[in-house]
Amino acid sequence: MPKFLIEREIPGAGDLSGAELQAIAQTSCNVLQKMGPQIQWVHSYVTGDKIYCVYIAPNEEMVRAHAQQGGFPANGVSEIKSVIDPTTAEPSAIVSQLSAKV
Repeated sequence: MPKFLIEREIPGAGDLSGAELQAIAQTSCNVLQKMGPQIQWVHSYVTGDKIYCVYIAPNEEMVRAHAQQGGFPANGVSEIKSVIDPTTAEPSAIVSQLSAKV
């Protein structure tokens, strides 16, 4: 199933309290529960004025529907095509990545 990166522009996101982040997470989880198991929230990264979220979903439309139902911005939604990290530089990583795409 495809993974998506969602960019949410939220001024002051990095200054949100733990309680405020918890409330956002609870809202998201409540919407996800209503939408069913085909969409999953993996995790999010909070920066100064944005939150970047990783979701697993069958399509972009479902990701945008989650944002709309939760009252969250979804300023950008991009399908994640690959993930790289320092181990990608190792020669054995090429074989592993090619095998994973099959």
